[in-house]
Amino acid sequence: MNQEAVAMQEDWSKYVENLGRILEKMECTDESGAVVCSGDGFAGWQSAADTVRAKRGRVYFIGNGASASMASHFAADLSKNGRIKTETFCDLSLMTAVSNDINYEQVFAEPLRLRAEPGDMLVAISSSGKSPNVVAAANVARQCGLQIVTLSALSPSNPLRQLGWLNFYVAANTYGFAETAHAAILHHWMDMMQLN
Repeated sequence: MNQEAVAMQEDWSKYVENLGRILEKMECTDESGAVVCSGDGFAGWQSAADTVRAKRGRVYFIGNGASASMASHFAADLSKNGRIKTETFCDLSLMTAVSNDINYEQVFAEPLRLRAEPGDMLVAISSSGKSPNVVAAANVARQCGLQIVTLSALSPSNPLRQLGWLNFYVAANTYGFAETAHAAILHHWMDMMQLN
């Protein structure tokens, strides 16, 4: 192997090692900020989603950019594989109407306010944990009596991390690590939710 190939392999190995450390150190907290062991966090999330399914409720997924694509992906998976009603607010007419007529900060909060029922669930994904539209929707979800699960990264004191019933936080310092870790967390939960 030439020097360049060796350096690239070492870079990949370091990347994988760093990602592994980030995932291993993932922290789950409850609504009071108390640390919950990861196994209990995932089990609680699964149980709460099972309750939503049994009551024929709905799980809402929100996020921006790559987090929006994850929201859409996992909403589809949960509906198809978990047999739970899901919704994302990605309809172009809805998003542009709310953004234009109200403001972009309300792009998730306004439809959530109109559609959510007590006992539904919101899964809020934000790498920074401080996206104003995601935080606004989490606040509305609290007012509407939803179970809120958050996924965030970057700053450990981000505001979204304070709003969930369960909060999954990864100490990633780049969007790439944050998004990859969030996808792994969501896939783990989704594997738990699949009906055989």
